Amino acid sequence: MGIHTYFQSLNDLERIIRCPGKFKFEEHSVSAHSWKVVQYAKTLADIEESNGVTVDWKKLYEITSSHDYGEIFIGDIKTPVKHYSLELRGMLQQVEEGMIAHFIDENIPEELKSIFRRQLREGKDDSVEGLILEMADKLDQVYEAFTELRRGNTEKEFVVMYREALIKIKNIKLHCVDYFLQHILPDLVEESSNCPVDIKKITKEALDF
Repeated sequence: MGIHTYFQSLNDLERIIRCPGKFKFEEHSVSAHSWKVVQYAKTLADIEESNGVTVDWKKLYEITSSHDYGEIFIGDIKTPVKHYSLELRGMLQQVEEGMIAHFIDENIPEELKSIFRRQLREGKDDSVEGLILEMADKLDQVYEAFTELRRGNTEKEFVVMYREALIKIKNIKLHCVDYFLQHILPDLVEESSNCPVDIKKITKEALDF
């Protein structure tokens, strides 16, 4: 019981594989994904600050490092499934939040419960930090899908992942999104010249959507 239980539970994130049930050249755990999201978010936040935006770094680190903790309880549900409808997405989020709340109530010492409720909450919202989290999360989806497509993975789900992530990213109102679209994405597309899938075409379709 106590904080030991929380620390021990983090091992489970290393065993939960993203995009389950599909062939992948490179498998990524939820734990690895969370680490990358933190790294993306740091740079994205720096870009925001360079454009005069104030960033709450403590909040940013809390929500980016813990944003997928709830998958310990429900696993990684495929993106097309979890976003099939707003109703389904809402139900899944309700279940996840309920199980996190139960875990905190049962295992975390009273004096730390309010801290854990803040840190393990759903961090994606309309705040600067919440939008950076959304951007970083989708950016990792872009790179995971791109890596599979470039290596010749013919699973259509990775085309969908790549396309849907770009569509989501382009609609996020942040300076770092403009930077990504102008300076990073072109480099990514340039690397796809020998890819069996037409990344350039898919990218253009997503940005024109």
